[in-house]
Amino acid sequence: MKITKILRLIIYYSFARHLPASDGRFFKFIRPVRRCITRKLFKRAGKNINIEKGAYFGDGSQIEISDNSGIGINCRVCGNVTIGNNVMMGPDVIILTRKHEFEKTDIPMIEQGRAPEMPVTIGDDVWIGTRSIILPGVSIGTGAIIGAGSIVTKDVPDYAIACGNPAQVKKYRKDKNEQ
Repeated sequence: MKITKILRLIIYYSFARHLPASDGRFFKFIRPVRRCITRKLFKRAGKNINIEKGAYFGDGSQIEISDNSGIGINCRVCGNVTIGNNVMMGPDVIILTRKHEFEKTDIPMIEQGRAPEMPVTIGDDVWIGTRSIILPGVSIGTGAIIGAGSIVTKDVPDYAIACGNPAQVKKYRKDKNEQ
């Protein structure tokens, strides 16, 4: 890892991560500060990204975040994650790309290690509600809405509104013929 990347990580996790949320009218300068520090940490960072207070993203090297998208307050996003354009993420969202092995009953689960990484893809114009959890290998389609507190265990189609535990499609934002 390059020294400049290490310095950016130190500055983010020791200082910028703890600045106030950027939605207050007196704190408009905070969004560009965090953006400047974090944009070089990601695999790809689009224009006008927003990394909010308390966001955790590891070293960011496998995360792609597109134009006008953000990682919400106290969110945790790690591993191979692709976030499309214009994605809104509420507070406390968790996006996982790995899980623990547990198939062998003769070996304690803690000793079985982790399963291979399964990337998560989030399409354009998606809204992920507060405290949602997205599990490994899931794709969320363009224009989808994930209701607050949902646990997304399988793919969500384009323009679907999904919520619950496990998240289920309740309706669509567009008629099937429009899609």
